[in-house]
Amino acid sequence: MDSYDDRGSESGNGSAEPGPDRREEEPSAAGQALESGPRAGMAALSLPYQIVAAVALSVIGLVACGQLVMVFLHVAPSNTLTKQHGEAVDEWVYPEFEQNWKLFAPNPLQQNIAVHVRAEIAGADGRRTTPWMSLSGEDGKAIRGNLLPSHVHQNELRRGWDFYLSSHDNENRANGLRGQLSERYIRRIVMLRLGEHDYGGTVERIQVRSEVRSVAAPAWSDEKISTRPSYRVLPWWTVTPDDLPESAEGADK
Repeated sequence: MDSYDDRGSESGNGSAEPGPDRREEEPSAAGQALESGPRAGMAALSLPYQIVAAVALSVIGLVACGQLVMVFLHVAPSNTLTKQHGEAVDEWVYPEFEQNWKLFAPNPLQQNIAVHVRAEIAGADGRRTTPWMSLSGEDGKAIRGNLLPSHVHQNELRRGWDFYLSSHDNENRANGLRGQLSERYIRRIVMLRLGEHDYGGTVERIQVRSEVRSVAAPAWSDEKISTRPSYRVLPWWTVTPDDLPESAEGADK
């Protein structure tokens, strides 16, 4: 007489676990079902249509890259590429893609501007005139190699000189009250800087000039740019008590 365990193992009812052969067949059947499922995207297309779609996407990508490059050159500051191919850039941009903004505001300077000063000194040995001294050069020395440069060294003289130029004509005539203010500002800056040097006498008069040099073209460019300096020389100014730093400190108090 068979035991219950023997009969249960031989009955092969539904609760029994599948044998090894059945377990191996199920995953393979599922894999075949996945492989035979519908494909999506370009993979669903036939080979000729896949080639056409790939070419179309490539053309669209190239056009998009070209558009970005043209717009970048259009809004970028004047450079070697825009000077050589400016007409082609304008033909591409105008009128459909016209831009009313610039990449930099204001555009980077393409000139090196230095402010110089010389003084007329009255001393025990009479009057004499000092050589030209570069105030911008002194600011550059204070900034170069400094991880935390002062805003005074970076901006005071530069902004003051821009203020003077914008409020005076080419004959150095002031355009209203702002012109007079900018002149007093420059005079005080100059006297403050001269006070840091000992000339062995009293500063009676000062004269300021600017030296402008164009930035040289890069080595890979065929552009010819003259780097010879041009000067704008202001008239001699007689020093007054209002130009002295001590006078400015007293007025503030």
